[in-house]
Amino acid sequence: MLALRETASERQGADPDRRAWVAQAIGRIETDINRSADTHLIRLELPRAPGIDLYLKDESSHPTGSLKHRLARSLFLYALCNGWIGPDTTIVESSSGSTAISEAYFAKLLGLRFIAVMPRSTSPEKIAAIAFHGGVPHLVDRGDVSDEAERLAREIGGHFMDQFTYAERATDWRGNNNIAESIFAQLSLEDRPTPDWVVCGAGTGGTSATIGRYIRYRKYPTSLCVADPESSVFHRHYAERSVHRVECCDSVIEGIGRARVEPSFVPELVDRMIAVPDAASIAAARMISGLLGRPCGGSTGTNVWACLQLIEEMKAAGREGSVVTLLCDSGERYRSTLFNDSWLAERGFDLAVPHARLEAVFGGA
Repeated sequence: MLALRETASERQGADPDRRAWVAQAIGRIETDINRSADTHLIRLELPRAPGIDLYLKDESSHPTGSLKHRLARSLFLYALCNGWIGPDTTIVESSSGSTAISEAYFAKLLGLRFIAVMPRSTSPEKIAAIAFHGGVPHLVDRGDVSDEAERLAREIGGHFMDQFTYAERATDWRGNNNIAESIFAQLSLEDRPTPDWVVCGAGTGGTSATIGRYIRYRKYPTSLCVADPESSVFHRHYAERSVHRVECCDSVIEGIGRARVEPSFVPELVDRMIAVPDAASIAAARMISGLLGRPCGGSTGTNVWACLQLIEEMKAAGREGSVVTLLCDSGERYRSTLFNDSWLAERGFDLAVPHARLEAVFGGA
């Protein structure tokens, strides 16, 4: 596939009209970036963990409502600069929702058709958001959504964006307002400007790769922890590199966790991984939503549960410090699922035990 892309790029590079369109498209994305301010860094009080600060980088405030807005922007710029996208290209992506919402936004910005290939189990709110931005949902009952997206793109002559392959290389991890640069810049005036830990999840692995590389590039002593659903393969691969696939990843937490190790996941950049049960993720999402006064998504809960474990260990060791994690998207996208008591009861989720453990550090919501 790469050889075909390179050949096509050479032909496209010689077309002055296409080059002009690409330049215009990049200009539109840059103009859109210039309209947006950076996302907020929220400090959360922890009266039951004195001397430890917890910060949440609120990526839900992007125009498309999630962390994936940054990724989608980077993927489009990467594909444009590689000559893979032209004025008549149909964009195809495999996604559980948030990346597709953001890519639909950028495709619409450039006047391109966009098709999102995703599991039929994706929340109705996300499917509606993709359609709102002009995207076409292509729902799959079973099988690998990436394989189906690649097949569909080949069949219609479109471009498979392939976030799981290109996420770690499309983002400029040295700077250019990547999420790691933004976090450390916003921490610069805090009492503890250098965090002990940054915690994130892994769907593609692009965010963990960006943060891990930036930490090393800037020579920070900060450690990177990746929170992963229990049924995902990433934490298993981290523990034993020969493990590349599990039979299925049946987590209900959308956007993170995979059944196979994706090319963008770079375990060498990760200092620790914490496997999180779905019930703990949901309880943490609900707890943090109550503390902030607005709903946060399930992947945020996964991150917060990992933060809880790190904070518990810091308390037990008598250490002070700070932990930063990501508020990935709004819980409004999960009103019919994670925030629906009937939906949880049908699936047998009991949140009492993880809720009690959360209360010991965060207090009641």
